Formats: sequence, structure tokens, C-alpha cells
Amino acid sequence: MKRGFSSTSLVEYSSSEDEDNKEKPVKRKKLPTLPASLVVAAPVDNPSLHQGRKRNTPHVDGQWAAHVYISLGLNRKSAMFSLLSEAIQSAKDEIPTLNDFWSKDGSVGPELHVSLSRPIYLRAYQREDLKRAVKSLALTHPRFTLSFSTFAELINDERTRTFLTIEVGAGHHQLSQLSNALTPTLQAFRQKDYYAEPRFHASIAWALRDETPSDSQTQFPTIPGIPSQLIDHLNQEYRSRLAAKSMNFYDADTICVKIGKEVFSWRLKGPG
Repeated sequence: MKRGFSSTSLVEYSSSEDEDNKEKPVKRKKLPTLPASLVVAAPVDNPSLHQGRKRNTPHVDGQWAAHVYISLGLNRKSAMFSLLSEAIQSAKDEIPTLNDFWSKDGSVGPELHVSLSRPIYLRAYQREDLKRAVKSLALTHPRFTLSFSTFAELINDERTRTFLTIEVGAGHHQLSQLSNALTPTLQAFRQKDYYAEPRFHASIAWALRDETPSDSQTQFPTIPGIPSQLIDHLNQEYRSRLAAKSMNFYDADTICVKIGKEVFSWRLKGPG
């Protein structure tokens, strides 16, 4: 037998009260669209805009590519610039697809970079830490004399590009000290140290290698590498001039870090 309910246990609501107790839908206001000038577009890896070069590490939002190096200015009227221009042209006669780093119209001034790090990939909050570390190197390491001794071929870690380089003679020890002093900072950023047996150098020309994936719409010429016979020829023809004291003893007095497209530089400590 079902238990009954007394009439006093029931509460009657009028239809208007019932409607008032119903949740009314809330209209959400549409947020205004950001102006186009405030929208940062993600970089597009388009090799056709960079002579066939591809980004070795895919772009990650909030990540910045960086590089630490010694900067050496090169006057277009100097004997060194003349020598390197001759050597590059001689190499291009055999490998027309070689690219040099200096614009003919002078918009990009000739400059030699001697790397102290591999490419570094930073989070945004690490940029200032790297700048402080490089500035500290400048304050604690004295400037020194640097020279170049020989032509050589070097290939990047990804084996996508080959470089015609001039290798450092005098100054190798001081460059090693600077690079080693940077190691704790790189390890703190979980980045690779510089090479255990570094070949300090300045690159003067480059070409795409045959191993470069050809998945872009525009095809660019590649080479298997710079022939050893060409390197031998350059050394026979230009090495004595390259290594001459009167030619290329440089004051290595400026250390730079490039973060994204910005370059920051500091002078090394003066003598004494």
C-alpha cells in the first residue's frame, strides 16, 4: 500500500513565480578584434626568401635563436678584404653556386665572425641572463691579438650547408678560454657546449649541400661539398699572404651576442 501525502506538505507556486525562478540566459559580449598591428605572426620558413636556406630547428613560440661570437670589422679598402675577395672569386670560378656574406652595394658591411657558441635556443626570460653572462665575459677577459692561417671547409651540424672558412692561428688559446667560460651558462640553459676540439674560424662563403631536403617549391642548386683540390689551390695561392703579419693581425676586442635580429656587444677588458 502506497503511503499518502498530506496536503500541508505541498507548496504551490504561481506560474509567474515559477518563471521568475528560472535562470535567464546571459548574453556574452563579443570581445573586440585586435588591430592587425598588434598581432604577431609566427615566422614562416620559406627557403625561397633565404637563398634556399632552411630553419634547422622548427620555430617555437616564445623561443629565441641566439649566437655568441667575436666580431672583427673588415675595411673594404684593406689588404685583407682584397685578398678574401680574390679567394672567394677564385672559388666561385670553380663552384658558381657559392654565396659570400657581403653585399656588393655596401648595405651589409664586411665583417668576420669567430663563433664562441653553437646556435643557442632561449626562452624569453633567458635572454637577459645570456646578455649578463656575455657582458661578464667582457669584463673579466682581456682583449687579445688574433690572426688567420689557412683556408678550410667546414660543414654545419645538420649537414645542410658547407662553408669556405679561414681558420684561426694566433688567438686560439684565448678563444678557448672565452668559449669554456660560457659553458656553465649554456648548461644552465640545457644547450650544447661548444665543440670539445673547436676549430675557431670565420666563414667567408657557403653553399647548400646535396643532403638538403628538397621539399620547397623553389629548387636551389646544391653541391656534395667543396672539393679538397680547391681548398689545396686556395692555400697554395693565398696562404702565405693570409698568414703574413702585415696582413691580418686583428685586435679581438669586441664580443657580441645576437638574439633574434638584435645584436648586443661589449668591449673586452683593456690591458692591465
